[in-house]
Amino acid sequence: MANRVENQLKFQSLMEAHQGLIFRVTTTYARKVEDQQDLVQEIKLNLWKAFPKYNPEQSFSTWAYKVSINTAISWFRTHSRKGNTVELPENVPAPESYSDGSAQVLRQLIDNLDPLNRAILSLSLEDLSQSQIAEIIGTTPGNIATRISRIKAQLRHQFEAQEKNSWN
Repeated sequence: MANRVENQLKFQSLMEAHQGLIFRVTTTYARKVEDQQDLVQEIKLNLWKAFPKYNPEQSFSTWAYKVSINTAISWFRTHSRKGNTVELPENVPAPESYSDGSAQVLRQLIDNLDPLNRAILSLSLEDLSQSQIAEIIGTTPGNIATRISRIKAQLRHQFEAQEKNSWN
């Protein structure tokens, strides 16, 4: 009984310390506030279910990212199959409010990435090392380096094509 209470307190403490991580993953995959709230709850539930398997010798943030991203990808696939639309959360300024619209174009291009590439890009933007990203995703650092390079090239090419089309 005491061990269970101890685990609950440890888990709550870790959740409080890493709530930003969960928020970043959630906002990468869900735009509607209600969807974000649902996804946060699902991530926390999956983290709690997996917590007994967590190895304290491992970085908690890396482990939490792995569980959170896997949960978010599954949620996203299920959610997108249902035909739900993507909306920005109310607390984020609409991309149309930016002066040149390039932020809107870039956000749409990122939203169109497949869930795994979106996760890799998101983790890269979090300044995680390629080794950390590889551990989270379950691949090699070399594979991550290649994927990041390809994602950037793809986004650059699509962005330039959008910009070119907007001038015509």
